[in-house]
Amino acid sequence: MTALRGYIRWIDGMNWLIGRITMFGLFILMGILLWSSVSKTFFLPSLWTLETAQFVMVAYYILGGPYSIQLGSNVRMDLIYSELSDRRKAWFDAFTVFFLIFYLGVMIYGGLASLAYSLGNFMGAPLPFFGKLIWAFVTGGAEGASDVIGYVERSSSSWRPIMWPIKLITCIGLFLMLLQVLSEFFKDILRLRGETI
Repeated sequence: MTALRGYIRWIDGMNWLIGRITMFGLFILMGILLWSSVSKTFFLPSLWTLETAQFVMVAYYILGGPYSIQLGSNVRMDLIYSELSDRRKAWFDAFTVFFLIFYLGVMIYGGLASLAYSLGNFMGAPLPFFGKLIWAFVTGGAEGASDVIGYVERSSSSWRPIMWPIKLITCIGLFLMLLQVLSEFFKDILRLRGETI
């Protein structure tokens, strides 16, 4: 039980900090959209503003997800759940969490496949590609890794930003969400054992 408490404390602390920092992404997003409006009104329109705002919104949403789960402010169907006792809620959450873990696993695999594609792996399986990429980086540094990376994906817009950074942030956010879901599962186990968290 000490290991569970340590995991909960560490993951909750990390996701709390990331969530609190991510909250300020809203101000970055507002600044980008304000500049977009000003530049379209008084100057030549900036090509980068719309896509950058989309990237910031994705980062804001995906990195704030684990914090939202931690606070219990995520959307859930409350028709029956709100009427349950705390113990029954813990049983219900401990059962349904496996569906969420499966879903997040599929999303992480899809995110890794998309990230691998954006780094030039057009063959499919992302895990062997990342194994090869990491090995090339360890043995040959940045030059070795650049030999593994193929054609880097860019957006089809006129600005044409590189896509892998936002796809990497998405994968990190999904992984952090999985870690937070496991933390919530461990909290349910402790609740069912009658222990305080």
